[in-house]
Amino acid sequence: MTTTDSNSPLSVEIDSLQGGAADLAQYAGKAVLVVNVASKCGLTPQYTGLEKLQETYAERGFTVLGVPCNQFLGQEPGSAEEIAEFCSATYGVTFPMTEKVEVNGEGRHALYERLVGFADAEGHTGDIRWNFEKFLIGRDGQVVARFSPQTEPEAAELVAAVEDALA
Repeated sequence: MTTTDSNSPLSVEIDSLQGGAADLAQYAGKAVLVVNVASKCGLTPQYTGLEKLQETYAERGFTVLGVPCNQFLGQEPGSAEEIAEFCSATYGVTFPMTEKVEVNGEGRHALYERLVGFADAEGHTGDIRWNFEKFLIGRDGQVVARFSPQTEPEAAELVAAVEDALA
């Protein structure tokens, strides 16, 4: 069994969307794409590409981890049940989802405290800019890439990073 070091984003405690601990340690040794998601955003159709990534790479030790957040113009207002129903019925989402959290500000969840220091290709670090910002965690439990909200899940650079993380 692979363990995660105490500085890894996968060592934080967070609940699942359905309630109870999400147990991120279960993803130790896997590549994980953490994405702050929202149901009522112009970028919400990215769920389709995220689910395609999940289906394509799950058997190789990869998962998408959706993290609902309502901090950007209130675009994720629903309850856990409403979010789960929307994702399942509208986009056929099968990847795991956490509880709704804050990704910026004083209430920033510990998961995002460990993610936001990593720079994307343009050098951006710090606060999450919008819904659907993406962080790729490698098999060693450390962040290996960050992608802007506008980077589509099927983008060549994101797919290449996933492939590299799984190599």
